[in-house]
Amino acid sequence: MKSIRKLLPALLAAGAVLAGAAGMSAAIAADEATSAAPPAPGAHGWHHHRGPWHLLAKLNLTAAQKQQIKEIFTAARPQMQSLHQQMQANMQKLHQTQPTDPNYTSIASQVSQTHGSLAAQSLTQRAEVRAQVFKVLTPAQQAQLATLEAQMAAHKHGPRGGPNAGATPPSE
Repeated sequence: MKSIRKLLPALLAAGAVLAGAAGMSAAIAADEATSAAPPAPGAHGWHHHRGPWHLLAKLNLTAAQKQQIKEIFTAARPQMQSLHQQMQANMQKLHQTQPTDPNYTSIASQVSQTHGSLAAQSLTQRAEVRAQVFKVLTPAQQAQLATLEAQMAAHKHGPRGGPNAGATPPSE
């Protein structure tokens, strides 16, 4: 049981990276869906995914910038989808194995190692896409994006880790 406890943080971290990769794929799809027509009032656009990519919508991008960014996302999509599918298939191995299986611990270890490698590849891919997008932005937009990302991080990881952490409770 202790070996599973040791693997849990790695699996949780890998899951978080997977969620980020899925969010990027969703953001790419959302961008393609919203680039044709703006969302209807009350509809959810990029911002719904809460990944760093939704912040691009706040930068007053030119049509040329939007097109370049769309091309970057489109070019990255196949590799990101492949990594996502590999991560899902890898996790499926663990889910299909019963904890009573005599090989469960070794399978969990193998899945964890493979998942870590795939997560690293996904993170590298996301970083490359981010760097390419950053080059498309003007220096002012780059500064604005950095500010928006810092605000998002502060909101997400407030003093106690929650969006309302440190908020003053309503007076009675």
